[in-house]
Order: sequence, then structure tokens, then C-alpha cells
Amino acid sequence: MYLVVDIGGTLVKTALMDRGGKIIKKDSRPASRKNIAAFDDILFASIDDMFSEEVRGIAVSTPGAVDIETGVIYNGGSFPFQHGVNLKEKLKARYDVTIAVENDARCAALAELWLGSLKDKRDAIVLVLGSGVGGGIIMDGKLRHGQNLLAGEMSYIMPAVDTQSKKATYFGSTGSAVEMIKKINKEKEVADLSDGKKAFAFIHAGDEAANAIFDAFCFDIAAQILNLQYILDPEVFAIGGGISAQPIVVERIQQAVAKIKLVNPFHAAAPAIVCCHYRSDANLYGALYHYLTEHEKTGGTGTWQK
Repeated sequence: MYLVVDIGGTLVKTALMDRGGKIIKKDSRPASRKNIAAFDDILFASIDDMFSEEVRGIAVSTPGAVDIETGVIYNGGSFPFQHGVNLKEKLKARYDVTIAVENDARCAALAELWLGSLKDKRDAIVLVLGSGVGGGIIMDGKLRHGQNLLAGEMSYIMPAVDTQSKKATYFGSTGSAVEMIKKINKEKEVADLSDGKKAFAFIHAGDEAANAIFDAFCFDIAAQILNLQYILDPEVFAIGGGISAQPIVVERIQQAVAKIKLVNPFHAAAPAIVCCHYRSDANLYGALYHYLTEHEKTGGTGTWQK
């Protein structure tokens, strides 16, 4: 039995999972962005509620650039106070079991590589659409981290830089699903700006204003997919994040690519775009897969061995 933790910008999810990836029990609670003490209180309480003698190890998916060998988090992502924190040592000291820590978007990519939409693929990219844009790059069948742990940090890509002010526009902002949903709900005067169900209800109903905002979002994603196709030329792009549960997301991104190519016929790229299989649970599966590859051996058939 393994205790798997997915630290998200909104929720801390925990799950008890077996070696084959079956979720035995799952829970979640709101994450705290207040400070490190409040963050730790939520994290420890989430783990405490599920921890038992049956737990062989703890696997963690977290925002920020992660040194998977040491367990140190850099930048922190949605939790800047996590910068420089050695999460592996912190959890090891409290729970005394084997710990593995990996970046959240890379966990999503690992989940798809293990048992999902990227199974048996050699070169692929996962784009996780959430508060920002997370990424996981698979090349030659392996997850890439990069010399400075920056491979796949898609939010920092700059679609434009103002020549006068030198201020940049960031993909993490233009490609933010959270911000797209807020814009729609603000436009439609919905009380809860974060209500994704209501935002997509307007989209599906054909609301003109909602679809204009949604289409602009999809075009931003499509443009960067074309850019990445030319840079890395993967076999496939897999779209993840909570909104990927809506089939219209991948459909509109595919349509946006086609429209960009129609207006700009010199484009030779024809990116294959699919939906992530695991969607909102991807980080849990990927964190477990990372743990297993780091601490246990595989017989090469997908069945894990001691």
C-alpha cells in the first residue's frame, strides 16, 4: 500500500493506492497559500488521516521545480514559501517511510506514459491546463527534467514581449484555464467566478460572449502547440487538467490549430492532440509511478516486483 499526495493550487488530494495503480481510498481538503506553517498543517493533517502501518511509502506530486534526488523544491509554483524546502526530508522525519517527490505536471506526464494516453509513445508532451500551464516532456521514452530543472515549465514561455516596456506576456497567464473561467463568469455576472460548470454551461449553450473568451483561450494554446511541434516534434500532445474532462476543450484546440494553419498556409506542422486519460487523478498515478521507478524495480512487463 502506498500513500499518494497531490498538492494542488486549490486542493491537497490524498489516496491510498496499491502497486498496480488501483485507488483504494481517496480524500481532499483545501490547500493553504497563507504561509508555510498553515500549508504544513493541511499537508500533515491530510496524510495523518490515511497513514497506517500498511503504508510502504509516500509519493508526492507538488508545484515547483523539484530536485527528485534530494527532494528540494525550487520556486514553489503556487506556494512560493516552499522555495528551498526539502519536502522529502520533512516527510521522512515525521513518518519514517520511503519518500518520493516530483513536480505535478511531470507526474501527469508520467501517469500518461505508464498507463494512459502516452503508453508506448517515445516522444510526447503533456500540457496541464490549470491556474497556469504545466508541462511534461517525454523524449526517447523518458521524462526530461533539464539541466536546471526547467524542462516543461511552460508557464514561463513568452508569447510576446513589449519592445518599449520590455514587459512580457506569459503563457501561464494566457493559457490559464482558471482565468478563462473567471473571465466568462465575470462577463455573465456569475457570483462564484471560479464555477467551471457554469462557465462551460454557457459555452455549450452557444453563448456568444462566453465562446469568444473560450476561443481566444484555445487559440493561445494552439499557437504554443504549433511552436512546440517545431521545437521538439513530438508524436502527440496530451491535454490534461480539470477542464480536459470537457471533450469540447480538445475539440476547440484542434479547430484552432486548423484555423491558424488555414490563415498561415506555410505551416507544415500537423500536431496530434488528445485528451489525457487520467485527467484530474493524473498527478496521483504519476506520483506513484515515480515512486515505483525510483525505489522499486520492474520486471519490464508493467508488473512491479519487490
